[in-house]
Amino acid sequence: MTDRLHINLDRLQRRLAQFNAIGALPGGGTCRLALSDEDRQGRDLLVQWMRELGLSVTIDAIGNIFGVRAGSEDIAPVMVGSHIDTVGTGGRYDGLYGVLAGLEALESLNDAGVVTRRPLALAAFTNEEGSRFSPFAMGSLVHVGALALEDCYAIKGIDGATVGDELRRIGYLGDVTPGAIHAHAYFELHIEQGPVLEAEGLTIGAVEGVQGMAWSELVIEGQSAHAGSTPMRLRHDAGYVASEIGVFIRRLAREMGGNQVGTVGRIELAPGLINVIAQRATVSIDLRNTDEALLQEAQRRLDAFVAELAAREGVTVTARSLARFEPVIFPDSMVSMVEAEAQSRGLSCRRLPSGAGHDAQMMARVCPAGMIFVPSVGGLSHNVNELTYPQHLEAGANVLLSLIQRLAA
Repeated sequence: MTDRLHINLDRLQRRLAQFNAIGALPGGGTCRLALSDEDRQGRDLLVQWMRELGLSVTIDAIGNIFGVRAGSEDIAPVMVGSHIDTVGTGGRYDGLYGVLAGLEALESLNDAGVVTRRPLALAAFTNEEGSRFSPFAMGSLVHVGALALEDCYAIKGIDGATVGDELRRIGYLGDVTPGAIHAHAYFELHIEQGPVLEAEGLTIGAVEGVQGMAWSELVIEGQSAHAGSTPMRLRHDAGYVASEIGVFIRRLAREMGGNQVGTVGRIELAPGLINVIAQRATVSIDLRNTDEALLQEAQRRLDAFVAELAAREGVTVTARSLARFEPVIFPDSMVSMVEAEAQSRGLSCRRLPSGAGHDAQMMARVCPAGMIFVPSVGGLSHNVNELTYPQHLEAGANVLLSLIQRLAA
C-alpha cells in the first residue's frame, strides 16, 4: 500500500456545518425527516458535492443515492455510506458523519492522485431512521431485496403521506432498479450512539455485529368510565394495563441481563381526559438482544405476561409486529481490519456490538460488511446535544480512508 493518506478535517467540518444548516433546530440539532423538504435540500447538496468530485451519480427507484468513483477496472465497487435523514430531534452526526466522511475520503484520494483497482461507491440510503415511515433502513432493505418496492411505495407515514408520493414530490423517484450496484464489500462509519468508548477512553470501535430487534405495537381495549365513581376492583383500565407493561419491560431486561434491553417509547391513551378511565391504550415496544435465542425468550415472556394481565384486568390486547430483524454478525475479517488499522495509526480500539440498527446490517445480506465507531460524548444520540469531538471525527475518517483504499487495491 502507498504511504498512508490523511483526510482534511477542516474540509469535513465545513461540510458538516453547511449540511446541518438544513433543518437546523434550536440547541444545535437538526430535523430532516425522510422525504421531507429538508431531506430534499440535503439530497440536492450531497448530489452537488458528488458531482463536483467527478463522481457518477445514480438514484434508484427507492431514492437511494450512489456516487461512484471509477477504478482502473470495471468491477464491483467497494461501498461506503450511511444516511442523511434524522429523527425529529436529531443530532449533527448520526448518519451524516458516515456519508460526509466517505465523501471526504474520496476527495482525499483525488487530492493524492490515487487510482484504485476497484471503483469506490458512496451511498446515502433512504429513510434509515424510520421516524416518518416504518420500517427503518427502508432504502437498504429494498436495495438488498428484502422489501418489495411496490409494498414500500404504499407505506403511509405518521402524517398520512405515502413513500411513493413523497419520493415523486421531492424529485427522488429514480429510474434505476434497486440493487443494480453490487458491492464487493461495505463499510459504514458511525458515531457509537452509546457511552462505552468514551467511558473507557477509547477512540475506535471495531463493531462485531448489530443487535437483533423486535418492534411491536399493542392496542389495549378496556372500558371508559367515571374516574370518581367506579371502584378500583371493577375497572377495566387500559391505561393501567399499559403502565404495567412498561414496568414489566424494564424488569424483564434487568432480570435477563447481558445485552438484553427493552423500551416502551410511546403510550397513547384515549379519550385522554383527567377524570375518565382510559378506554384504549396504544403502546410501542422495542426489544433488542445480540443473541437471537434470548430475544425470542424475551418476546415469549412478554407475550405470556400480557396475556395473563389482560385476562386479570378484563381487557383485550391486539398485537402488531412493526419490525423484526435477527442479530447480524459481521465477518471477523472485516472486524480485524478495523482493529489492525486503528492499531497501526496508534489509536486505541476495542470490539463491541452495536445497540442501534444500521444500513450495514442489511448490506451484510449481500456482501461482507463492517462498521467503525467513534465516541459519542455522554453517549447521547437522537438528541440535539449529540456531540463527537473533532479529533475523533478525524480518526474515524482516517481509518475509513485506509480501509477502502486497501479493499479497492
